[in-house]
Amino acid sequence: MRRAAKRILWVDDEIDLLRPHLLFLQQRGYHVDAITNGDDALALLRGYTYDLILLDEQMPGRRGLEVLQLIRRDDPHARVVMVTKSEEDQTMREAIGRQVEDYLVKPTSPRQVLSVVTRILEGSSIRQQRAAQDFAARWPALARMREEAADQADFARIYQELAEWHLRLEAAGETGLLDTVDSLHEDLRHDFGRWVVTKYPAWARGEDDPPEMSVDIVERRLLPLLGKEPVFFVILDCMRLDQWRSISPLLGAHFDVDEGYHYSILPTATPYARNAIFAGLFPDQIAEQHPQWWDSNGDEGSMNAFEDELLRDQLQRLTGRDVPVHYEKVFTDRKSAAVRARVRSATRRPGAVIAMVFNFVDLMTHGRSESPILMEVAKDAAALRQLTRSWFERSTAFSVLKEAAAQGHKVVLTTDHGSIHCRRPATVFARRGASANLRYKFGNNLRAEDPGAALTTTRALDLRVPAGPLGTTHLVALDDYFFVYPTKLREYQRRYRNSFLHGGISPEEMIVPVAVMRPRLR
Repeated sequence: MRRAAKRILWVDDEIDLLRPHLLFLQQRGYHVDAITNGDDALALLRGYTYDLILLDEQMPGRRGLEVLQLIRRDDPHARVVMVTKSEEDQTMREAIGRQVEDYLVKPTSPRQVLSVVTRILEGSSIRQQRAAQDFAARWPALARMREEAADQADFARIYQELAEWHLRLEAAGETGLLDTVDSLHEDLRHDFGRWVVTKYPAWARGEDDPPEMSVDIVERRLLPLLGKEPVFFVILDCMRLDQWRSISPLLGAHFDVDEGYHYSILPTATPYARNAIFAGLFPDQIAEQHPQWWDSNGDEGSMNAFEDELLRDQLQRLTGRDVPVHYEKVFTDRKSAAVRARVRSATRRPGAVIAMVFNFVDLMTHGRSESPILMEVAKDAAALRQLTRSWFERSTAFSVLKEAAAQGHKVVLTTDHGSIHCRRPATVFARRGASANLRYKFGNNLRAEDPGAALTTTRALDLRVPAGPLGTTHLVALDDYFFVYPTKLREYQRRYRNSFLHGGISPEEMIVPVAVMRPRLR
């Protein structure tokens, strides 16, 4: 069925001189009505709907900007292109300030007008078609890359590209292909989990060409930036790669961003991965060197109570000197002004490291499982990304980073781990005293009903976690499983199915962004 022609209203007192332009648009399938003054145009708009209005600024009677104001009053979403002979900056600024779609200066060629009209009226469908065609052409290679993935770089490369395709197709409105991306992503997640099970114990020993991991971030990313000027070290807790990609364009306006990735250690949970970042040590090493700081029987928050001391110790070990550290852990933006004031004061110390942890994303992810309202608002990964960006735009974190850029300070920004949308329960059998986590568990004689749902080991050294009592078994969930007890099966399924959880083995949890950001020259 032939689609209806897009309707254009062109308002210009010299419309007779624009006949070639009108014919050019009509030949391309557009319906164009021509009016010579603003009053007639306003009367016409009361009876007809137009997809686009081309509006001359300099006309007898009502000027174009006045007509625009009246159009906006009746239809705030009307699409308007201002066409004028005036090259004055003030006219252009006024038009742009009134949110015109574009601004053309006469004389214009028919091709120039067509280009603007096509971009505005057909741009979204063109981008959708282009994205679909590009993905269809790329899909065989992506499938082959997934099948042939053999090392940490291969898995990271395909995961990053799939995340990018998801974002691009979603932005283009090509939702029909997202199921194909998700299917390939599920296959990758399955392969990745089985591969990590075979590789991780060797990585933890520093063998078998390990990737850059949580324990390496300070040495590899932060250390090269240390000098006379302060450096920022920022961790946005529990941030997936796709969440990072949703906020990175905001930072690109202020920094030159060099994006990379690292692998979170296991379990991919805050007490383990974030402590490993600040200490440059695996959890068993932290527990050995600082037994008073590590209480695996305590709540997760108390296990991250010494991050500033761990960072100071690591910097002293790496540099052989005491590096001044200012540390902030931010749970809420209510005290933004006080946080920013302390940070400004800290930047006056030569060579200081400004270490900041922002917990909003982690709190949102945890709170989503407990709140029906938040579960509805952040019902899937796309909604979670939008919520993350909405928070970040108005956050203390973004304010601090913009001020850092304005002052010329470099930033290392990363996260400790990501999260995964969990859909499948995996029944585990445990004795009293097993840990309560949903993606990893430690306890006596633990057993998963489905052995393929988890990494299972009785050797704490395989995970580099502190050794438990004799008979302790360690389970780390694979794929999108979450652990449930047989006695609480229905309760856990109702409460946690479709939650975003972390602690297990998946690309979403383990392959996480790290960016070195240098202020843009002004």
